[in-house]
Amino acid sequence: QVQLVESGGGLVQAGGSLRLSCAESGGTFSNFMMAWFRQAPGKEHEFVAAINRSGTSTRYADSVKGRFTISRDNPKNTVYLQMDSLKPEDTAVYFCAARGVGIVPVSRADAYDYWGQGTQVTVSS
Repeated sequence: QVQLVESGGGLVQAGGSLRLSCAESGGTFSNFMMAWFRQAPGKEHEFVAAINRSGTSTRYADSVKGRFTISRDNPKNTVYLQMDSLKPEDTAVYFCAARGVGIVPVSRADAYDYWGQGTQVTVSS
């Protein structure tokens, strides 16, 4: 049974940085396309970033491009989201997700098969 566990969230001032981690267990991590989504209060899931199985192709939402970096370490079964130049509007619960098929990173939430419980990120102004 595939499990995803996020960590690294917290409270940070605007302009600061955080690095989120998502550890996978129960499956074959290198077979999964991975992604990060976020959900702010009263809003739907929003795509943040995705990465292909080998880590050679990435995709970002326009709102985070140039500030966030997604990466993965397959031997460690972990995907990361480095978040720099954080803004108050980045405040949300951040979720990692895994997709068992496909080559090109996708941004649709319904394309992902497994989800973590989420980690809260709060950016103060």
